[in-house]
Amino acid sequence: MTCGGCVARAKKAFEALEAVSAAEIQLESPQARLHFHTVVNLEALQEALSTAGNYVLSPIQSEQDVPLAESLDSERSFFETYKPLLLIVGLLLLVTGAIQWGSWDGMEWMRHFMAGFFLVFSFFKLLNVKGFAESYRMYDWVAGAWPTWGFIYPFVELALGMAYLVDFQPFATNVITFILMALGAGSVIQSNMNKRKIQCACLGDVFNLPMSFVTIVEDGAMALMAGWMLLS
Repeated sequence: MTCGGCVARAKKAFEALEAVSAAEIQLESPQARLHFHTVVNLEALQEALSTAGNYVLSPIQSEQDVPLAESLDSERSFFETYKPLLLIVGLLLLVTGAIQWGSWDGMEWMRHFMAGFFLVFSFFKLLNVKGFAESYRMYDWVAGAWPTWGFIYPFVELALGMAYLVDFQPFATNVITFILMALGAGSVIQSNMNKRKIQCACLGDVFNLPMSFVTIVEDGAMALMAGWMLLS
């Protein structure tokens, strides 16, 4: 498997089997951990997986196998795991801070930061809209109930980025942002409370970022900035 779309298809294929009670899928090894109601043979599992794509399932024989929930944490440090996200946010802070050099305006800084945030994040999602949509619906409330939303969302982010950039209809822009980010934070909080180990789709399926409190902070911070701009 190479992306979040692969993960979503494999998970769906396994969970369609009556014998499977839960399927935990990720890009890192072990890529699949299955829980069963009843005994099922490997051939039946492989047949189900074949409906998702050209994937091969094989049992892990090593006794050194670590639990799926711990594999990411044990192999990579916080910085290694979130390096792409930290670099993007750092560059946005640097650029938008430089714009304010010599004459600080907090409201203008927030508008520029949010413009950059949405434009950059929409870019990564637009590289593979289908892959993003399949990953996104695994945890987002709206996309879970209405899968088409996953295909629309990158373009909504692009539109919001442009709106913040040119200061178009600031009230409506901030209201939409607040609602979307609050819903996003709620979806992520629920998934984390359920201890679901899935890929965060914030940067599309280009980078393999686990969904955690970092994603909550990301959505929450954007919601707070939009709310602050509405009240100011």
